Amino acid sequence: MAGQRKVVAIVGSYRRGGVVDQVVDELLAAAASEGAQVEKLYLLDTQIEFCTNCRLCTQEREGARGICPIADQMVRVLDLVESADAVVLASPMNFGTVTALMKRFIERLVCYAYWPWGMAAPKLRSKERPRRAVLIASSAAPAFMARFLTPIVKVLRQAAELLGGRTVGVIMVGLAAREKRQEPGPGIRAKARLLGKKLVS
Repeated sequence: MAGQRKVVAIVGSYRRGGVVDQVVDELLAAAASEGAQVEKLYLLDTQIEFCTNCRLCTQEREGARGICPIADQMVRVLDLVESADAVVLASPMNFGTVTALMKRFIERLVCYAYWPWGMAAPKLRSKERPRRAVLIASSAAPAFMARFLTPIVKVLRQAAELLGGRTVGVIMVGLAAREKRQEPGPGIRAKARLLGKKLVS
């Protein structure tokens, strides 16, 4: 039932109340209206250190994810996502891809891979996709150019897959740098509401 579902949004924006944040809020409000429990986490407020590429978390095959030796809040974030039925990954575009906040988070998702020394490339510990995912991004460029001519959607989709998510929708807000305090248009808001309900239907 929708009332038993949980949606977690991970926001990699540097600005609260920006266009990406507003789209996330619209989506979460729609999910909540269907009875879902919703939670939004700002990476800006979360202590997540840089991956040191020590690969200790990738050496053992057992477990849903490897154990990282870095003592920060990453474990809490991953536990939160794993407790959810759906995940939203949201980031503005900086230099053609996700923000450094989101990239730092994504690099730490290597814990979902098995990659012992001597193996040429990492392998996913699990190919299961138990949760739905929606990707939200914004760009100063037109939406179609940002979505299909830059890697931002691909990067977010790969992150969602590592988190056990199968992407059911993408929202790309184009021309998002025309005003200091820009708001998403009615079409974007409508799509966010539709996808919010789709996540918990």
